[in-house]
Amino acid sequence: MIVDLFIPCFVDQFYPETALNMIKVLERVGCGVNYNHEQTCCGQPAFNSGYFDSCKEVGEKFINEFQNDRYIVSPSASCPGFVKNYYGEMFHNSALHNQNKQVQKNLFEFSDFLVNILKITDLGARLDGVATFHDSCSGLREYGIHREPRVLLSKVRGLELREMKDTEVCCGFGGMFSTKYEGVAVGMAEQKIKNAEDVGADIIISTDLSCLLHLDGFIKKENKNIRVMHLVDALVQGWE
Repeated sequence: MIVDLFIPCFVDQFYPETALNMIKVLERVGCGVNYNHEQTCCGQPAFNSGYFDSCKEVGEKFINEFQNDRYIVSPSASCPGFVKNYYGEMFHNSALHNQNKQVQKNLFEFSDFLVNILKITDLGARLDGVATFHDSCSGLREYGIHREPRVLLSKVRGLELREMKDTEVCCGFGGMFSTKYEGVAVGMAEQKIKNAEDVGADIIISTDLSCLLHLDGFIKKENKNIRVMHLVDALVQGWE
């Protein structure tokens, strides 16, 4: 099987190693990968800022970049969730109506693709420590994943996964929210870190690096003895 990669702009600019690790996982389970170097963004930042025309322009580019019938896999739930929930209305009865439907059908978040399409849960990883999982708002509410990341993490040798209080509550990032309402966003990050500490976790794992960047900023500012890690990066630990 050959799959297309969709690497969100956020991942491309700040965490390219996570994208590379996703390629390692996909190749390990027998997938060939194709990466279109022309890809940039799905349009979500413009949409969240109210620039709907700019969002649609970027969305048209996104749809045209994935004109085939291959699965599209992304190390993010936020961007696929946005495409699946908002592109339908944006491109309804447009020249890209059918092409958009195809892209929406083919686009998958990484853990959903592994667990529900490939039926793979054990990647042979080893990571010693105690972790807790943070459900991003977009991953849980828009894309709809909850079980899949936990299933994958349960197979990581040496890792104890503990559920923290209010795991489904926002971390405070929320796209433009953290910029417009900094004080509230910082307070939400503080509470999220406290919940993780309360269960004895030394790692916070999530599917969305935007959340982890926000939490990591608070951790570093307050010199907390805890770290963040993307699900993909956890699943390549301990490979020989």
